[in-house]
Amino acid sequence: MFKLVTWNIQSGRSPDGKTDLDRIIACLARFCSFAMLCVQEVSRGYTEGGEDQFAMLRERLPGYTGIEAIACDTAVPGGRPGRRRFGMMVFARHPVLQAQRHSLPWPPEPGVMGMPRTALELTVDAPGGLLRVLSVHLEYFSQRQRMAQVERLRELHREASQHARCPQAAGNGPFAPTPRALPALLAGDFNMLPGSPEHQRLLAPFSDGTQPWRDCWHLAQPGRRHAPTVGLHAHHPEACAPFTFDYVFASADLAGRVARVRVDASEQGSSHQALLVELDWGA
Repeated sequence: MFKLVTWNIQSGRSPDGKTDLDRIIACLARFCSFAMLCVQEVSRGYTEGGEDQFAMLRERLPGYTGIEAIACDTAVPGGRPGRRRFGMMVFARHPVLQAQRHSLPWPPEPGVMGMPRTALELTVDAPGGLLRVLSVHLEYFSQRQRMAQVERLRELHREASQHARCPQAAGNGPFAPTPRALPALLAGDFNMLPGSPEHQRLLAPFSDGTQPWRDCWHLAQPGRRHAPTVGLHAHHPEACAPFTFDYVFASADLAGRVARVRVDASEQGSSHQALLVELDWGA
């Protein structure tokens, strides 16, 4: 089985509010042995200690190729040297043939907090064949921005599918042919509820034969409500009931290979829980 985990680690936050990346790694080790890991909210310079979590995670996950995508790259306040960075990482046990970073739309909205958003796309040479994996973290505060980002994800999926079918011309250096796989997974923190307009739009069919996205939870647990991925261990009395923001979607050509979806409900710290998808796609 090919196992993919996605988790918004919120900069390694532990139950006491401090940063503890070792605890994050220990939680993952208890959860499962994974072929790919998509983590959101990785930072450098934003936590109290100012550590470089991109480098620290690479050190703590030997045997994996770690690829990063920076959404925010800003000067340190007060004119101090260095830069602050915030984004995501994907770790792959199998060869990463290509990595692409896509900027997502960020239409301005007066008075609404927001930040730049990215999608990180990898083509991986997995035992079952080439697999395209996209990791994302969509806007929280603005449905308008989030819907625009969903539209862009659909465009990227259509484009990648067309590239996968198109014969590549010979070339050298950066023009050398690099594959983009048809079978694809889309994972991350989408900041949208099941059945919301954004969720429905992401799953909508394409008019040109592009394989539509399918929600892996629906494939593995037909007829059952999504397990919550946020707010399971809230420590304040005004907290709302747990809900779902984290998903993995599969292109329709992979629908029959989604074997299992599971939320790690036991761990505390980040307000999100890790989500596992098992795919019948080689070891």
